[in-house]
Order: sequence, then C-alpha cells, then structure tokens
Amino acid sequence: MSNILWLNEISKDSINQAGGKGANLGEMFNNNFPVPKAFVVTADAYKEFLQSTGIQEQINKILEQLDVNNTEQLKETSEKIQNIVLSMSIPEELKRDIAKSYTDLNVNHDLINKAPQALHLIKAGRDNPFVAVRSSATAEDLPTASFAGQQETFLNVKGSEQVLQAVHQCWASLYTSRAIFYREKNNFKHEKVLIAVVVQKMINSDKAGVMFSINPNTNEEEVLIEASYGLGDAVVSGSISPDQYIIDKKDRRIKDTKVNKKEWMLYRDSNTGRTTKRILNDEKANSQVLTDEEINKLTILALNVEDYYKKPQDMEFAIEGQNLYLIQTRPITTIEKIEEKTKEVTEENKGNEILSGIPASPGMGSGTVKIVDSMDSLSKIEQGDVLVAKMTNPDYVSAMQKASAIVTDEGGTSSHAAIVSREMGIPAIVGTKEATTKLSEGQGITVDGTKGKVYEGLTEIKKEPTFEIPTEIPETKTKIKVNLDIAEMAEKASMLKPDGIGLLRIEFMIADSKIHPMKYIKENRDEEYTQLLVREIEKVVQHFKEKPAWIRTSDIRTDEYRNLDGGESEPHESNPMMGIHGIRKGLREPRLLKAELKAIKILREKGYNNLAVMLPMVSHLEQIEKTKEILNELNMNEIKLGVMIETPAACFIIHEICKDERIKFVSIGSNDLTQFTLGVDRNNAEVQDLYNEMHPSVLRLIKKVVKTAQNYDVEASICGQAGSNENMAKYLTEIGINSISVNLDSVNKIRSLVAEIEGSEPSKQQ
Repeated sequence: MSNILWLNEISKDSINQAGGKGANLGEMFNNNFPVPKAFVVTADAYKEFLQSTGIQEQINKILEQLDVNNTEQLKETSEKIQNIVLSMSIPEELKRDIAKSYTDLNVNHDLINKAPQALHLIKAGRDNPFVAVRSSATAEDLPTASFAGQQETFLNVKGSEQVLQAVHQCWASLYTSRAIFYREKNNFKHEKVLIAVVVQKMINSDKAGVMFSINPNTNEEEVLIEASYGLGDAVVSGSISPDQYIIDKKDRRIKDTKVNKKEWMLYRDSNTGRTTKRILNDEKANSQVLTDEEINKLTILALNVEDYYKKPQDMEFAIEGQNLYLIQTRPITTIEKIEEKTKEVTEENKGNEILSGIPASPGMGSGTVKIVDSMDSLSKIEQGDVLVAKMTNPDYVSAMQKASAIVTDEGGTSSHAAIVSREMGIPAIVGTKEATTKLSEGQGITVDGTKGKVYEGLTEIKKEPTFEIPTEIPETKTKIKVNLDIAEMAEKASMLKPDGIGLLRIEFMIADSKIHPMKYIKENRDEEYTQLLVREIEKVVQHFKEKPAWIRTSDIRTDEYRNLDGGESEPHESNPMMGIHGIRKGLREPRLLKAELKAIKILREKGYNNLAVMLPMVSHLEQIEKTKEILNELNMNEIKLGVMIETPAACFIIHEICKDERIKFVSIGSNDLTQFTLGVDRNNAEVQDLYNEMHPSVLRLIKKVVKTAQNYDVEASICGQAGSNENMAKYLTEIGINSISVNLDSVNKIRSLVAEIEGSEPSKQQ
C-alpha cells in the first residue's frame, strides 16, 4: 500500500489507486503528452484516513436515512458529513508523505531516486511551487459516467500546510450534495467510491479552456474548443461565456468561430499568490482568444489524444507563453444519450423565438420557468419546470433531475453542469446573457437544446421510442394494439406485429401543415383539409392494411395550436380542458367533422377497409346520434363507429351508448377519465400527487365500461397512458378487456406481461 504515487508510476489501469483523473494523467504523462508534473495522494491514503478515524460507519448510517430528491435534506446531510470528515485529523505519517512530495515537485524526478543526499541543497535554493489540488474519485472519468464537477478543485495553492488543508477538503468534497445525488442516480454505492487527490504544478496560463474531439451537442465529426483568458476554471465552471471554435476533423479547417464577450478573467495575483478576478476592458473582452495557429495545435493535440484512447475525449488545456499543456482528459460519456435525444421530435407550432444561446445539451423541453438565484431557491423546482439561472452550477444536479430543460445567462458547452445535463438527457442552453432578466417566473416556454433557442409558449414534446424487434411473439387472447401519431414511426411499429392501431391521432398531422383546421373551413378550403388528412393518414395505415385502425377525429383544445396560422381567432376559454373540443367542436362546426370523415371515406374507397372512426370527448348520447346522421349523409353507414370513454358521464350511460348497435367499440381514454373522475387537472403540478389512474373510483368505472360493453358484444379497449402501466395492464387483463392499446415503446413489455398472466405460449415470429 502506497500513500503517494508519481505520474510516472501511474497508468490508465491505476483507477483504483489514482482515481479516474489521476489514472488518465499518468497515462498521458508516460506517453509524452504535455502534462504538467504531479503526484497523487492515493485512494489507499484516504482509506487509511477512514480506518484511523472510524467514521465510515457513521457516514453510512446518515446516508441510509437520506431521500436525495429532498433538496433541503440533501443539503443538510452533505454539510453534516463534510463537517465530520473535516473534524478528523490526518494521520501524521500521511501528513509527512504529502508534505515531502510537495517539496519534491520542484526537483527533477530522476534526482529524487539517484541523488537523494543532494535534495535538501536543491530545495533550499527554490521557492515552494504553486499547485492545483484536484479531486480524483475512483468512479470518476469512467467511459459511462464522468462525475464531472462533483468534487472540489483548489487552484494556486502554495505551502505544505495549505496543500494538506486542500487535500483534506477534497476528501470532504466526496460528500458534496451534488456528488451524493449523482452517485445515487447512477447506482454507485457510496462506500465503494473512494477518492484520490492529484497535486499538480500550477500552470499560470495566459489562455485556457476545454476541447472535445467530437462535437458533444451533435456527435458530428468536429473538434469543439472553448477558450477564455487567464485560468481555465472560469470556463470549466461555466462562470463566463467563452469563445467557441468548431473544426472539421478531416482537414482541420475552422468551420465556425463564435467570439463572446468575456467580461473578466481569473489570474494569479503576483503579490498575494491568490486566484483573483480581473475585469477586462471592452476591447480585450470582445477580442478573439486563440490565434489560428493555437487552434491548429490544439486540434492536433485533441486528435492525437483521441487516437491514443480510441474513443472521443473531453480535455482541459492551458497555454502559458508559447507552451501548450494538457491538464486532464476523460472519455465523453454522452454519445449514446445524444443519439437518443436527437431522435426527439416536437409539434411544429412553436411560438415566437424569444431568446438564444449556446446549445449545451440537445433535445426539446417545455415547461414553466422557475428562476433560481441561490441554493435556497432550488427547492422550488418541480417536475417538468424549466430551470433558469445565471449559470449552470454542478450543485444544481438534484434540481436538474426534475427539470424539463435548463437555460442560463452564462457558461459554455463544456461547463461541468452542461456535461452532467447531457448525461441526464436534459435539454440545456447556456450563455444566453439575459435569460434571468428576459424570462419571467411562471412563464411557459419551449427550449430547443439542439439549436440553442427558446420559444414562447408550451409545446407537447414527443419522443421517438426505441425498441427491439422480438424474435418470439406470444399469442394473447387480449389483443395488444399500438397508439400512433407520427407517420415516420408507422413502419417501425408494424415490425412489432401489434394487433392493430388502437388510437391514431391526427393532431400532429395537422400541426405539420402549420395551418389551423378552422382556417381551412373559414376560407372554404374544406377539400384541401380533407386531402391533407388523406395523404398523412395513408402514410400510417399503409403499414397496417390487414389489421384494424381506429382513427380519432380531431380533439384540439382552444388553447392548443393557437400559434398555427388562423389559430389566433380561436376563442379564449377560462377552462379549455372542459371546453369546446373533441366531438363538441366537430358538431358545432359540422363542416370540420365532415372534412375529416370524408378523408376516411376516401381511404376506404382506396382499399383501406380496416379503418374505423372513433369520437373523442363523448358525454351525451345525442353526440353519437348526430354523428351517425352525418355518416349517413356521407354514405358511410357501413363504417365501424366507436367512442372514447373519457368522462364519468359516458361511463354512467354506457348501457345506452352500447345498446341498439349504436357503436362497435369503446376505448377508454384513461388520462382524461382519471382527471375528470378525481377532479384533478393533469396539467397542474400542484395536484399531481392526487392524480392516480389506479384510484378505486377510476378502476370501478373502467370495469363497469368493460363488462357492459361486452354484454352488448361491443369491443372494449383502452388507449390512454395507463395502458402502458404494468399494474393497469394486469388489472385490465384480469377483468377480461378485449384489447389494450399502448405506446410504441411499451408493446413488447405489455404483450409479454399479458402473455404471462394468460399463460400463453410464445410462437416464433413469421
């Protein structure tokens, strides 16, 4: 067991002793990359500290009581444990080892081994060096998780006592609130993660920053460099908006340069030796940091490091005079997550662009603005909010987990929090300069983290689900259908061999046209609207010719799609959720309903005889009768007609709905049925703890609908979000529902579950 290891004694396989950061530095140092001299206080040294003080069991007991999603409790627990660590003394032998190694940093390493008798003479003539003391956890900078910014770094440390104090504080930082939270969310056991500490000669940089050997926002084959004046911590922490350079990896051509205003820099004060902030004049602040020659040298270094590791790398660099240094490197851990996020799609009815910044984490997010100006205000972030702050700080990770998106005034794509947000898969935009002043508390916005743009208003975000094509498909008595709305996903959906389409929404097809349906009607362009639907619906149903496809007529609330052309004329309702939408709107505007029904008629005439009509938001028997009159007028009597069961009223008149062969099927819309039954607005975060589709009242209504429908030989199905819930699927199967229609990414899961409940045997896929 060794308390100290020098970089020449360390390789990439030394993570257990040197931590991720230390192991990578040793590997680079020993392969002639320009890494400043350093030694590592090993994980064994930290372990010895724990054993000599006996505090590990005490720490474990405190952590066992912690709910990491409780921001206040997390903060209190972190402070308590860090105080425990700092209250304990470092063993004397370890103190001596660290102090001796620190003074040896100014000496050629060969002399330490070959001429130890001369060391005191050499040291006597040299001043104590300035060092950077950096935490290096044994679960840090791994291929799957970076742990970026979770532990502390101390710059411009000078003197043995100060180094010992910094090492002690690094140990304590293993229990910052952000580090505890991050380990919990990434399933790392606290007691298994140890910490080493890198003590590295400080580079008094003129320029510094970070670089990626692949574009972390897009996964394009580009080197992305971010740089500012002075010490690099301003860039890494996200405290400023650095210059950004994008370079083509193939020919090292600079594709894009973005010079931001860098209002200040960090530097070492020559009198005090402390890290100090200096305000820059406008000329300096707005000037380009790196020359083309420096960009080229950094690009070559980035490519060489990637080539060595055979994986894309995230690196920190410093430039002092004419010398270029590699401060650290770690694998980029977000590549697969970025690929998933770039599959995300959204309705094209985004509002006006109100803000832009640097894309930090791709994807779309929409929610209510919550402005965070201190650690104390983090507790107001609720699930689905947009976190808006001056800068993204690693301490925000517990709140970031809840956010639908993050927007900041400052920072770059390489700030620690930006890295963590990419790992979490949360869209983020940094460096907007004015998010906290331009956006208002409670404002609804949509964030495009891929393009770095913020739009006015809320937008429903749809994600393309990922799935595997099963080799065996169990045959089930309960049919498993799929919900669809995006034409591009129809072919993939058909490959899963569902038993049909239990819900085909047309609203996203409408949104793609960028024209509100009522504009077509008011301008007597009914046929144009019909043909739009014919084209778009066919793109989906062509993959399901042999299986039933239930097409829901439009269900657009008056507060939705207002940004479409013509949408501004829609009435303003105080409670749109319970207002004019669904079949209510269709019967109030019969030309609108007729145009939609005609589209289905045309498709049936083209050979799609499997199509059926489903009416949303039914609450009165007369709504069905009036629709049947319109169908008769259109010579569509033969088409199967069904209704959505979304209101308690529909549940209580289910006998009347089903008798006399009025309809052929019912589909329970569990989202709305739950909110109307419980009196809980599903869009109101204040009452989400009361929203529960498994509430006994909801289950009784569902059972009543299923049993009554079957008594009249009417197919009973469900197409709400609850169908993808395993507990609900189990209940539905047990009460004998005819079919369950689920989201694309749940087809395999729910089919397997139903097969297990029914005791079905799997059959080989044809």
